[in-house]
Amino acid sequence: MARTFPRALGGALVAGALCTVAATPALAQEKVLRIGMTAADIPRTLGQPDQGFEGNRFTGIPMYDALTHWDLSKADAPSVVVPGLALSWAVDAKDKTKWVFKLRPGVKFHDGSEFDADAVVWNVRKVLDKDAPHFDASQVGVTASRMPTLRSARKIDKLTVELVTSEPDSFLPLNLTNLFMASPAHWEAKLKAVPAGVTDPAERAKQAWAAFAADASGSGPFRMARFVPRERLELVANKAYWDPKRTPKIDRVVMLPMPEANARTAALLSGQVDWIEAPAPDAMPQITQRGFRIHSNAQPHVWPWQFSFAENSPWRDKRVRHAANLCVDREGLKQMLGGMMAVPKGTVPPGHPWWGNPKFDIRYDVAAARKLMAEAGYSAAKPMKAKVQISASGSGQMQPLPMNEFVQQSLKQCHIDIEFDVLEWNTLFTNWRRGAKDASANGSHAINVSYGAMDPFFAMVRFTSTKTFPPVSNNWGYFGNDEFDKLIADARNTFEDKARDAALARLHARIVEEAPFLWVAHDVGPRAMSAKVKNVVQPRSWFIDIAPMTMD
Repeated sequence: MARTFPRALGGALVAGALCTVAATPALAQEKVLRIGMTAADIPRTLGQPDQGFEGNRFTGIPMYDALTHWDLSKADAPSVVVPGLALSWAVDAKDKTKWVFKLRPGVKFHDGSEFDADAVVWNVRKVLDKDAPHFDASQVGVTASRMPTLRSARKIDKLTVELVTSEPDSFLPLNLTNLFMASPAHWEAKLKAVPAGVTDPAERAKQAWAAFAADASGSGPFRMARFVPRERLELVANKAYWDPKRTPKIDRVVMLPMPEANARTAALLSGQVDWIEAPAPDAMPQITQRGFRIHSNAQPHVWPWQFSFAENSPWRDKRVRHAANLCVDREGLKQMLGGMMAVPKGTVPPGHPWWGNPKFDIRYDVAAARKLMAEAGYSAAKPMKAKVQISASGSGQMQPLPMNEFVQQSLKQCHIDIEFDVLEWNTLFTNWRRGAKDASANGSHAINVSYGAMDPFFAMVRFTSTKTFPPVSNNWGYFGNDEFDKLIADARNTFEDKARDAALARLHARIVEEAPFLWVAHDVGPRAMSAKVKNVVQPRSWFIDIAPMTMD
């Protein structure tokens, strides 16, 4: 489903589309919020979004619900998991591979059908059960890789389900924020509408999912009104939403792919959109001078290079990995970004419950870096050469081209020569699951995919476990060994919060010491908005909730 959007034509297409909005009398009475996304295409709308976590933010969370939700209502505290479509959950005291979830009564999908235990089982099977008539292989990669221990779901009664994992996994309730509930009844209606001449069950299911994506039905605070691939997605308020605090006051949301930072910024300044993600850093003074507001907040989101440990990768030498982490002038990069980043010391910052006091200190120390490179056999006359796959835009990628070029120049002073392989964002994101040994890596020795670090699996486990080698999850570089597997098992098998934090701190310390990443930046999620957009809460999260916002 990787799709491209012609960058040079983006502004013209968006402008034309927005003129249509302005010229439609029916819309003139509505409160309409127009968003310029960094994605080059509309994230998938069928229930499990692509385009990284920008998909969750713009087509997942607004249109769908999960069993568990992130609390996005506070700007001054970390986001935590709260009940969503599940009112409560508990692990079986005798068998910690089994969880019981009590479901919220009275919830309706947008098509009017009822949410219940059967719907949960159906949505688990859509990505885990290849024998299910509605199984969709295209949704597996962005789902199973985010909850790799989930194996099955079983109905206990109408409002109770049992979920089973392959091993005890205390992270499951956090991972389930990524399993969005689509309407089984709506999908069945789409299946019945597939022409009778299509007899192959797999092809019938595929066509039903394509029809579902064009006319989606979740249970979220917004429902789909209009969808034009590569151009626009329009959502309207679901006034019957089950949570009064998230019942929308904005009538319509229009989402537009605008992958180029300067084009997004121009669209905001000209009044074509009301909100843009990741504005061009050098335009921020002009943005604020013109009365727009820039919202940002420290968030658990890492902008790294992930190293390959495949055979012949120069990053297999820990001295080289440490040297790279000592050679980047992150304060200079922060200045280039208009202050819109935080300087990392690891995946989580000092003071975090998972910090763990690693013995390797990530800092800017060119002399120490050159010494390590010399010990590894490299010099100005004999530099280390490596290729890195990067994107030109994308969810969480901040300002990927200038940032990568800055890192490239920084590393030169430490005898590291970098070549880039620049890809469209969704292609890069797909490659991330295929791994450094796959042909899609094109001989690359590192990959630049930013990632959310809000829960233990996303922050650490998927990059350091031998069980998450491609294509299972995102251990692109094949980093891991028995020591890390044991540290992970210790944390996964600990169901008491403080003890689990201590286990995760031991894991984080060892990750920083072994340095399977070049940690470059923590994102602060800058987004610029019209002053007309009110009640905006930018949480300490990669996500943001549109539902409670208002428009003047």
